Amino acid sequence: MREVAVGDVAIGGGRPLALIAGPCVIEGEAVVMETAERLIEVTGRLGIPLVFKSSYAKANRSSAAYFAGPGLREGLRVLRKVRDLGVPVLSDVHALQEVDEAAEVLDILQLPAHLSMQTELTLALARTGKPVNVKKGQFLAPEDVASVVSKIESEGNRDILLTERGVSFGYHDLVADMRSLAIMRRTGYPVVFDATHVVRLYGRPSSDASGGTPEFIEPLARAAVAAGCDAVFIETHPRVSEALCDAASMLPLDRLEPLLESLNAIDEVVRP
Repeated sequence: MREVAVGDVAIGGGRPLALIAGPCVIEGEAVVMETAERLIEVTGRLGIPLVFKSSYAKANRSSAAYFAGPGLREGLRVLRKVRDLGVPVLSDVHALQEVDEAAEVLDILQLPAHLSMQTELTLALARTGKPVNVKKGQFLAPEDVASVVSKIESEGNRDILLTERGVSFGYHDLVADMRSLAIMRRTGYPVVFDATHVVRLYGRPSSDASGGTPEFIEPLARAAVAAGCDAVFIETHPRVSEALCDAASMLPLDRLEPLLESLNAIDEVVRP
């Protein structure tokens, strides 16, 4: 199993469980910095490596009226401030014209799930030489990510993370198949479990309580760590009811520490 290292954070290679966390989308500097500072405090206390995630833009809103983020320039400015706190930062990159500018700030570039089979974007992300986090599309079988991996490797990049975020089940539901983690690990790269996007109910407003089943975030995260994932991906917010994006599927920030304590305990048992 390869190890992907970003500064002091290492994911995979038999290392302890890591956390990728932050608000779904950048709503403003104040919320981002509040969340980042609290995440640093909690993970520092528990000894968990942290990568901060928040998107500068979301390209897959189901309505043009929904909040989609501040955009590339302003979003990267805010993420640079988080990075100045000593934490690696990650965001989705949705378009070819964003890649170079995003790579100047981001420590990990994320290939979005709905674009996970877009070859030109995948190759452009790979060519930056930065680690790439592949969000497995909900339309892909776990063994199918091998083709995405081969595209990234063709550009000489072997700093790859593979993230499971559920597979489509009917029209609105996603299901988490824990076999996927073991299957994707056969590629030789670290696997991440996204415990928050998997509880979204697609086709319903993410800002509405009916748009997700957040009560399943914690049990699914524990199951994924027991199944041997290398990192968990948890979108979190200090005031979930006020969140402008994915309010229905983010974990309240004040519930994160007890969850991480249980995940750490499970990881210590199952990690070779």
